[in-house]
Amino acid sequence: MNIDDFGMDTITLAGPLEAKLRAVKAGGFSQIMLAARDIVGPPDGIEAAVAAVKASGLRVTGFQVLRDFEGLSGHLHGYKVDMAKSMIEMCAALESPLLLACSSTSQHATGELGAIARDLRKLAMLALPQRIRVAFEGLSGGRHINEYTTAWAAVEAADCPNLGLCVDSYHVFATNTPLEPLDDIDPAKIFFVQLADFMWSQVRTPEERRDVARSFRVFPGEGVHNAQMAELVLRLDRLGYRGDYSFEVFNDDYQQLPLATVAGRACRAAVWLAEDILRRSTPLPGRMQLRAR
Repeated sequence: MNIDDFGMDTITLAGPLEAKLRAVKAGGFSQIMLAARDIVGPPDGIEAAVAAVKASGLRVTGFQVLRDFEGLSGHLHGYKVDMAKSMIEMCAALESPLLLACSSTSQHATGELGAIARDLRKLAMLALPQRIRVAFEGLSGGRHINEYTTAWAAVEAADCPNLGLCVDSYHVFATNTPLEPLDDIDPAKIFFVQLADFMWSQVRTPEERRDVARSFRVFPGEGVHNAQMAELVLRLDRLGYRGDYSFEVFNDDYQQLPLATVAGRACRAAVWLAEDILRRSTPLPGRMQLRAR
């Protein structure tokens, strides 16, 4: 089964890069979201990692993650600009169309919207010569921007053509952010959607949100927010979103399981969303096609 609109994130899997790529492919997926640590980790260097990705036959949907970029000043800002340039170089080497940046958790970052928008505009302009889009994500543990609604306000204020929004279901559910404001967002400015759930109804503090986000996520259909997950995916579909979905599931237990087991759980999540929620027909035997062409 080749599930065109859903993919996996290498963060979800344990082991070396090439083993992760094989497991994702064998699990029926055609796309992969890459984490920087998987590219810099192989002993033969970045060039070998890039070659392995290209040889896998998987389509790269994005590269992550640039953290704590916006809202800094002085030498801290200069340092983060250097980090961004390096991330963009790796993103380009992978021929990834997208760089993911998440909202700052730094105590040194300002919450002034104009400063945040200025920095996001600078990041987007750095990526523009490489024809890379930047997707900005509001972390539920973010210091000033911790919901998709405030992340969207920053993206709107930055007003740059290759800057858009990443919607992450975990962070939406962790902050109990209503889904209705999605209807006011231009679907063309939603660049990426990440999907994950968790096992209890709510997380109450920013610290707890960060702990759950880093260690206790589960795949869609495995958590306790199935109704909200279904509403999110259906609302995005009705809105006109036709981009990629990726399973970003940080889970300490999954890091101790065989890769095929975790990829199988991801495949079940994709089938649940496709057949039970989106209820799209299958145009060819053995091939699940969700996106309108």
